[in-house]
Amino acid sequence: MSVEFLKTDKAPAAIGPYSQAGKVGNLIFVSGQLPITNGELQTEIKAATLASLTNVLEIIKAGGGSLESIAKVNVFVKDMNDFEAINGVYAEFFGNHKPARALVQVAKLPKDALIEIEAIAAV
Repeated sequence: MSVEFLKTDKAPAAIGPYSQAGKVGNLIFVSGQLPITNGELQTEIKAATLASLTNVLEIIKAGGGSLESIAKVNVFVKDMNDFEAINGVYAEFFGNHKPARALVQVAKLPKDALIEIEAIAAV
């Protein structure tokens, strides 16, 4: 089975030697998405969370998926004190859809971002 690499202009291009996502069979593996909107890094945690989630979703849509296709989300944050703000945006974004999730604090993210989000979807 081969990998189809996904690309969409509706999300930021990869900043390194990797693709936005890879699709194998009916699974889409989305690379970590920084909170970039219109070329600008979002520096307020609620806006940053929404930007990263939106970028993930746009890539999943490019692979034929939807919000309801998302099965697993990994969230990497600069500051665990932002947990409640992130959860509020996350809950509103997903509504009744509740994919599995991990959320961990990391020492540093690319571009000194506040958050990075990756996901796995089944289409």
